[in-house]
Amino acid sequence: MDSNCSFGFKNTVLKNDNFCARHESCLNVNFGAWHKSCHKMKKLEETLECFLDYLSMERGLAQNTIISYRYDLIKYISFLKKKRISSFNQTNKVFINNYFVYLRGKDLEINSISRNLVAVKMFYRFLLMEDLIKEDITSLIEFPRVSKKLPHVLSSREIDLLLDEANFKDKLGLRDQAILELFYATGLRVSELIYLKIYDLNMENRMLKCIGKGSKERIIPFGNKAYQSLNLYLDKVRPKLVKNSDEDTIFLNNRGGRLSRQGVFYLVKLYAQKARIEKKVTPHTLRHTLATHLLENGADLRSVQEMLGHSDISTTQIYTHVSRKWVSEEYYRAFPRT
Repeated sequence: MDSNCSFGFKNTVLKNDNFCARHESCLNVNFGAWHKSCHKMKKLEETLECFLDYLSMERGLAQNTIISYRYDLIKYISFLKKKRISSFNQTNKVFINNYFVYLRGKDLEINSISRNLVAVKMFYRFLLMEDLIKEDITSLIEFPRVSKKLPHVLSSREIDLLLDEANFKDKLGLRDQAILELFYATGLRVSELIYLKIYDLNMENRMLKCIGKGSKERIIPFGNKAYQSLNLYLDKVRPKLVKNSDEDTIFLNNRGGRLSRQGVFYLVKLYAQKARIEKKVTPHTLRHTLATHLLENGADLRSVQEMLGHSDISTTQIYTHVSRKWVSEEYYRAFPRT
């Protein structure tokens, strides 16, 4: 089933329990029995689990996305239970409007409220598709308009401070330097970085393969600085961290295991503080910064979209607004007759 692509990567199947994200023939799931069990569901929570299985097995959504759906819909089910609702067929449009009012009463931001309602809407579409309800009561509901906040980015000077001036000591420091360089060079998400495998790297062509949201694969180039840091880590540091010869994860902790998301967030924050950067810096800040810097320097919007793995180009377009805002601020800061 494995093959080599034109980039020289080993084309390896990504498995998630019984679900193979790349080859439908690898599925080891009895969908007929699964759909039947959905129709027998009576408890609200059981129906939710059926929906989450659908998102994982049929839609191939990322685990973090499914966790978010679970969190939002458990909140909705708790709301229904307080109203003594035991079946989704007992709900109507008034309940959805009341749920919106309920969320507003929790002092949630409008973006969080909209995300909760989108989860409910997706859930009802699934219920209708499975003939578990007679009509989709969310179809005509108007959702609150979400305000798009401009992401925080670092200036070129701040990037230099973070990547050149921070003191990367000992073997873990060299590992951390490689992580920071790779974040800025590729725009990887945290989950994409911590699951990178040795065979995902093509050091000769300075490219890597990663599996992003929705199990979508993409090929990303990286520059000379990232190459040098990564090469040093792989050659001098990683062999000392490996405890199990079968371990193929690139970035390891001191115990020889895969780095956690929390661990990566901590080290990014730590080195930002060491570089005396006053802004809040996260791994996603470096992703935002890469996109903004690429567009500032003339990169094509579609190329940036592909590199970041955005399914919708409108998500990438927000960085053009960041770039314009930055130019405007620099103009008013530097122009003597403002």
